[in-house]
Amino acid sequence: MATDSVNSSSLLKNVTRYEDVKDQAKSKTSEEMGKQDFLTLFTAQLQNQNPLEPVKNEAFVAQLAQFSQLEALTNMQTSLDTFVTSMSGERMLNSASLIGKKVAVSDSLTQLTKGGTIDANIDLPEGAAGIKINVTDARGNLVREMIAGPQMPGTTPIQWDGKDAMGNPAPTGLYRLTADAVINGNTAKVAVSALSTVRSIVTNPSDGSVSVEIDGGKVILLTDVKRVGM
Repeated sequence: MATDSVNSSSLLKNVTRYEDVKDQAKSKTSEEMGKQDFLTLFTAQLQNQNPLEPVKNEAFVAQLAQFSQLEALTNMQTSLDTFVTSMSGERMLNSASLIGKKVAVSDSLTQLTKGGTIDANIDLPEGAAGIKINVTDARGNLVREMIAGPQMPGTTPIQWDGKDAMGNPAPTGLYRLTADAVINGNTAKVAVSALSTVRSIVTNPSDGSVSVEIDGGKVILLTDVKRVGM
């Protein structure tokens, strides 16, 4: 009996080879392969399986379980992203109450108002035999030098009355307070945390972090604020 030859390419014209889909999936990294890639690969495997040797039930169930886990992880990631976004907005809204209040910031310019003062503090864990505080304007010009005697260990509050070396009121503007302390017989610079006014609240859309903008335009993370005053 004669047998007609059949062109196999015509029968496979609209069929996607499982090997082709598998190779495309392999070209992606594990981070890039997602839910849709897994579904495409799984569907291609079912469509192109050998009818005489179909996928075993155990393998079929295992792959379905993997797909379910992947879907659950994808949904969980989406929920977490939504949660982080909502929390970021809530943190920013709550932080808006800081606008107009003063926060302690090290090495920053602080606004001096007419007839006002600038309050600050210095952390001296070992105390000091004496300290010198320099007040400079925004251009770095020395406006006032203040000397204080021995200090006990702990936090030392300081205040500039807003007057220059001649006792005249300094112009309204931005000023910086720096200090040197004599500790164990050595002179060293110590950080001065001055109270600066919060002007605005800034949020970072990439990670949801919240920052505060203070006098002079300096921006610091809200988590770095250690003291809030009126």
